[in-house]
Amino acid sequence: MRTLIINIYKIFLIPHVFLYKISKNKSDIDKDIDRWSFAKKMQGGKVSLLLNFLANSPDFRTIFYFRNRSVISHILNLYCRKEKYFRIDISTKLGGGILTGHPYSTILNANSIGENFYVNHLVTVGEIDGKRPTIGNNVSIHTGAIIIGDITIGDDSEIGAGSVVVKDVPQNCVVVGNPARIIRQDGKRV
Repeated sequence: MRTLIINIYKIFLIPHVFLYKISKNKSDIDKDIDRWSFAKKMQGGKVSLLLNFLANSPDFRTIFYFRNRSVISHILNLYCRKEKYFRIDISTKLGGGILTGHPYSTILNANSIGENFYVNHLVTVGEIDGKRPTIGNNVSIHTGAIIIGDITIGDDSEIGAGSVVVKDVPQNCVVVGNPARIIRQDGKRV
């Protein structure tokens, strides 16, 4: 029964396909679809996968609407709601391939976030005195982490659950704790 309802719902999502096809951020949306389909072990065409993620995942819809800011996306949000507790600041530059793990109460307010970003719930990426973080490619931020201020998180780094990061993190690092400290760099324990 649930499958039937989801398939009927997908019919109402067809206007999203039009928005996807004309989007100036189509390549980033394609990267998002690829990352989600790999993580969820799903196969299919881009449109089929897009409809599936839109139908089943409010956090995917939040990312989709962020990439397609327009009057049309605001109208579509009236009946296909995004996750109201997952916020991406309008001025954040967001690379393709973002993946979320239940981003309830997550705020992303950064200068830029690179490609293949992973974020979990209760994460805050925010500003201090108007200065915001810059996050590299292939970065993972886990539950309850806080990253604030004019700092840089290097490529291929991982921020552990509950970490409070207020200083730069070099690339290829794992940081944990409050205040955050590097416990692994370039694959070696520190």
